[in-house]
Amino acid sequence: MNARYLWRRGGLAVFVFSAPTFLGCAGTDAESAQGAQAEAAWQWSAERLVETANQVRAGRSLQPTEWPNGARVAVLLSFDADNETLSLRTGQPTVGDMSRGEYGGRVGLQRVIALLDRHQIPASFFIPSVSLKLTPAMVDVIGRSGRHEFGIHGWVHETNSTLAEADERELTRRALDEVTEMIGARPVGYRAPSWDFSPYTLDIIRELGFLYDSSLMADDRPYELVAAGQPTGIVELPVEWIQDDAPLFDPRGTRYESPRDVLQVWKDEFDKAYEERTLFLLTMHPHVIGHRSRIVVLEELIDHIRSKPGVWFATHRAAAEYVREQAGMGAARAAAGGSASP
Repeated sequence: MNARYLWRRGGLAVFVFSAPTFLGCAGTDAESAQGAQAEAAWQWSAERLVETANQVRAGRSLQPTEWPNGARVAVLLSFDADNETLSLRTGQPTVGDMSRGEYGGRVGLQRVIALLDRHQIPASFFIPSVSLKLTPAMVDVIGRSGRHEFGIHGWVHETNSTLAEADERELTRRALDEVTEMIGARPVGYRAPSWDFSPYTLDIIRELGFLYDSSLMADDRPYELVAAGQPTGIVELPVEWIQDDAPLFDPRGTRYESPRDVLQVWKDEFDKAYEERTLFLLTMHPHVIGHRSRIVVLEELIDHIRSKPGVWFATHRAAAEYVREQAGMGAARAAAGGSASP
């Protein structure tokens, strides 16, 4: 990877590393770890393997015995409005790639919001600060209904695992401060860009007072994050690549799937969550799902979900506050942003 100078603040210089530009938030954490690894893992001691695996792990399940109003399942729809930052973050942006990202704020987001408004469904929007600066109208588009949540998603969709701890901390704090100023409220949720969770990320989001994270994949149910064997009080709302539109809808990649085929996967995922009375969390991107042949698939999925009784549509914040309260993790802020179907 090639490092390119991005910005300097005081004595701190920040570089962005060149990486392949993906249609959405496809990650590079495994590649980064391999690049930084000085020796093969089979040469490590058992103690080093255990210590590495235990840096961040899943702690106790926070699955409640029931969801609000007796609902069987919680449905959390999220949208990562990365837009142009997917190209900018490489330090080698191209006009073509940035135009594909611009579609997200210019067209895709409008379709997403219109669909959510028709069904009066709340959702969570995780947005890099630079993305919001480039398209500040997104603040009003998302915030107009009062149903949706803003979350932090990095500064320029940086790759956390390539950064020094001080640089990652500065960028996360910078993103939090800037987004707070732009939306007029302090977000409580964090999603790592590309779900790329570095060894420092958990400490940083704890220091900054986040309520929950939504970047990791150790369960289908909400759980508490554990650092070096110690509970942290941070709620994890887990994600999964099969419940992400970006890798499956990239027509230039080798993993492209027909939106109709993906719809069936998502229906099956929801149906099993409904049967198990757990959680269905979907990650999407306005510049991906907002295209015409994809938004109709999301609408069909919502129709399928709404055909079932006892569904709680909620923001990530509402779900995190609810499971925290149910688990007796101390006083939580009153849940906001949820709606239930009868």
